[in-house]
Amino acid sequence: MTPQYDGLQVLYDTYKGQGFEILDFPCNQFLKQAPGTSEEVDAVCKLDYGTTFPRFSKIDVNGKDTEPLYRWLKNQKSGTFGSAIKWNFTKFLVCADGDVIARYGPTTKPEAIEGEIKKLLGI
Repeated sequence: MTPQYDGLQVLYDTYKGQGFEILDFPCNQFLKQAPGTSEEVDAVCKLDYGTTFPRFSKIDVNGKDTEPLYRWLKNQKSGTFGSAIKWNFTKFLVCADGDVIARYGPTTKPEAIEGEIKKLLGI
């Protein structure tokens, strides 16, 4: 699913000047899809996909060590199979005041949520 970085970067480039932000939290809980250090993951994303949006250290999104941010996001919007994150590239759309507007499954391509982003930005 890493080719989604291309679509995410397009959204970021298009709307970052209008208040849109992407925050990327890599996770290695899904068949070791994000191996290596956080720095190595960041380098691959920048080199292979040209990403320029903020990327944070790798975190757990499920289980006893779930990052508090993800515990909160999952409590706000559950997915098809409950609150657990199904796979990397699960996306949450959060408005400027912190309300979680939507949760999108990992197979939802970034361009599919552009309309909702534009609506939130008042475009």
